[in-house]
Amino acid sequence: MADRPWLKAYSPGVPADIDADRYTSLVALLESGFERFAAQPAFTNLGTTLTFGDVEQRSREFAAYLQSVPGLSGGDRVAIMLPNTLQYVVALFGVLRAGLVAVNVNPMYTVPELTHQLCDSGAKAIIVLENFASTVATALPATELTTVIVSRLGDHCPAPKRWLVNFVVKHVRKLVRPYQLAAAVDYRGALAKGARLQYKRPVIGGSDLAFLQYTGGTTGRAKGAMLTQRNMVANTLQAAAWARPFFTPDAGVIVTPLPLYHVYSLTANLFCFFELGGHDLLITDPRDLKSFIAELRNTRFAFMTGVNTLYNALLHAQDFGSIDFSPLRVSMGGGMAVQREVATRWQAATGVPIAQGYGLTEASPIVCGNPLDRKEFDGSVGLPFPSTEVAIFDEHGTVLGTDQVGEICVRGPQVMAGYWQRPDETALVMFGDGWLRTGDVGRIDAQGYVFIEDRIKDVIVVSGFKVYPSEVEDVAARQPGVLEAAAIGVPDAQSGEAVKLYVVRKDPSVTEAAVLAHARANLTGYKRPKHVEFLDELPKSNVGKVLRRALKERADAQASPTTK
Repeated sequence: MADRPWLKAYSPGVPADIDADRYTSLVALLESGFERFAAQPAFTNLGTTLTFGDVEQRSREFAAYLQSVPGLSGGDRVAIMLPNTLQYVVALFGVLRAGLVAVNVNPMYTVPELTHQLCDSGAKAIIVLENFASTVATALPATELTTVIVSRLGDHCPAPKRWLVNFVVKHVRKLVRPYQLAAAVDYRGALAKGARLQYKRPVIGGSDLAFLQYTGGTTGRAKGAMLTQRNMVANTLQAAAWARPFFTPDAGVIVTPLPLYHVYSLTANLFCFFELGGHDLLITDPRDLKSFIAELRNTRFAFMTGVNTLYNALLHAQDFGSIDFSPLRVSMGGGMAVQREVATRWQAATGVPIAQGYGLTEASPIVCGNPLDRKEFDGSVGLPFPSTEVAIFDEHGTVLGTDQVGEICVRGPQVMAGYWQRPDETALVMFGDGWLRTGDVGRIDAQGYVFIEDRIKDVIVVSGFKVYPSEVEDVAARQPGVLEAAAIGVPDAQSGEAVKLYVVRKDPSVTEAAVLAHARANLTGYKRPKHVEFLDELPKSNVGKVLRRALKERADAQASPTTK
């Protein structure tokens, strides 16, 4: 590797490089953890704890079941549409151990969003929480799915708690919409069948796919980043090397409020701390702050990950002061920029700074992180991880020097193999000998700390989730009475950014309420416009391209009018 000035700033005990080939696959990594930590608690959710040995048994049963499903063979894609639950872990590990490729799906997806992801990936099976089964049922005819496995929230709780939880979810809180899936397989039934079958360990290599992790772009709909076994093993070992000097299994649990279907939580929480022998507390719905705080109040926790909006919400929550933060060693922030005010208030309240990091789906995802023993928040996204190179390039492909601003580019064993069935899109972001263009503008200081200045792309980041303007615009354009539309991101105190939609009406009777209702029917919550403004026409270039830059300038001017 080229000169890496950041190595001198590493915390003691963090190596310059990791061995990306230490494990031949994620299956080998999992097997090592099962063997080393068999009797230790691994995951807790809804008051139920599974040890590493329990997870080994249940995931092996699920893998054996999947291997018995007709038409499902090694390399086929299996979608997982589950929030943070014990069955997410069992199902994911089972999919991997069966030699299949995991496709994480946001459970809150609308039918069009789910249909696109299932069709694009060619998924043949899906595991879904019953709460979201109606979406799968509606999307099913347009997909290649041959197997649907339905789980209920309390499925890993012991009886009679299991029966109570599932009854309350369906009949008291009424969180399960009616659905028809006549051939659906019961999750617990699948485990029971798998327990009677013999599991056959697949032959998997580092270049085989582990995940199709969907992300998007400014030019179109979500694309599947091909994350190989080696990519994921490498980033897991990089994250584990970063955390190991500060981690002991007896220090306390790891709080996991961010959804595991999001690649940040997937690697930083699930795989990293599995490799270290950690005990993850899975928070199913962190938006329920009252319940979340109750969990924190009853838990001795040492590590926590979050996004800016989550830390901010906790700071403003009524019972926040009742939490004992004395065991807390590390608070990690990622997914979106951590605001300085939030970081300052969090450290004042907990005694622990937020260690901000940086990554992207295409890098499995972690690229940089702040040293976990750093005492103050300075706005940087940290140092490049072990075995990772970060450089700043100008528009001509020249590497820039210290504190010069340009595009952040990354090279390392965690960089994806490319986009699924999209060589054209892959060619736009991959160049040279393994370099990945991030689309983000930044600089590197003399110590090697990376600072993000701005984004090249027009991607809007809402609470850590990326929103792609073209998708929002496509949905808006399908609404009767709308001539055209353009979406931009505007600052938002709660979510970092919010979607603002500019609409040119064909029918003057179209109202803001109607536009928002149409968005609700076709877009997941974080993608929906929070603001709508009607214009007579959109600003465009001489070739007809909508000038989002002009719309952003308009929004800025409205937010900060000139004082006369």
